[in-house]
Amino acid sequence: MTADSPALTPALTAKARAVAHPNRTGGAPCACGGGVLADRPDATVVRHADTVAKAHAPGTDPAELTLRLATATRLPDVLLPPLAPAPASLGDRPVTFWPYGAPVDPDDPGAAPWEATATLLARLHRTAPPDGLPPMRGPAKAARALARLHAALRGAPHPAAGPVRRAWATLPAWARAEAPMPGPPVLCHGDLHLGQLVRHPAPHGPWRLIDVDDLGTGVPAWDLARPAAWYACGLLPPAEWTRFLGAYRRAGGPAVPADGDPWPVLDVPARALTVQTAALALAKALAAGRELDEVEQAVVDACARMAPIPHQLAPEVTG
Repeated sequence: MTADSPALTPALTAKARAVAHPNRTGGAPCACGGGVLADRPDATVVRHADTVAKAHAPGTDPAELTLRLATATRLPDVLLPPLAPAPASLGDRPVTFWPYGAPVDPDDPGAAPWEATATLLARLHRTAPPDGLPPMRGPAKAARALARLHAALRGAPHPAAGPVRRAWATLPAWARAEAPMPGPPVLCHGDLHLGQLVRHPAPHGPWRLIDVDDLGTGVPAWDLARPAAWYACGLLPPAEWTRFLGAYRRAGGPAVPADGDPWPVLDVPARALTVQTAALALAKALAAGRELDEVEQAVVDACARMAPIPHQLAPEVTG
């Protein structure tokens, strides 16, 4: 069973319903609310009542996913804990179950929980990683974005592709997932953005991080890179960036110095996330046969401005 199988969503919904109502027998109608929360090639997520079921990407390693679930269980004050300690299966898709949490409201950017996000990250980064946890998958995810762009460009060249590819080539090998990450291994989220937070219990509980697919050990500055990149591209107001960075420092986050200029350690990850964002934006625009919108063009323009990075910066990225 693959992501484009029409049977995936109803089968996943049935699994969520069974977990939500473990004592209900038979196929009696259910009036509980729910629906599809996400449906992408790498994940399908459905909700039934207060239970969420996620079908992970085909090829996901169940053993590694189990280690990530165990980490979330161990850190319930940082990560939303799963409802089961190991994934179930649905064809070739591992399936995990979670309590429902209320997400960040995309229509109210002024209420974005930057301080809570930064504090949770600092707690995560200060936690000793468990034995056996694999590397965080941030650089690998960036490399997949470039591969997706290359595939989209076959037979459909685009003038924005050159700046994106040249910017990618300026990055050190570790940021392109071509070499091990530098520095001591730190517990990292691997794909931090505001869509990775929920309030649990909904709707007014404390904020928690979700999505453990990319959780692992690595360079903690990667988790600060997306807001840093948005700030550098002019997409995040300086006041919000200051709120985020200040809260991270006050919480003792180890990714950046306690004071002074954070950019020597943020520069490479922020550039990598900028290139990843631009590559995905261009791939999606090509697939839809449309022009880049204003925000997408801004990240492509940021790629065009990138000067070659001295690779001696890479060892300075520390935990």
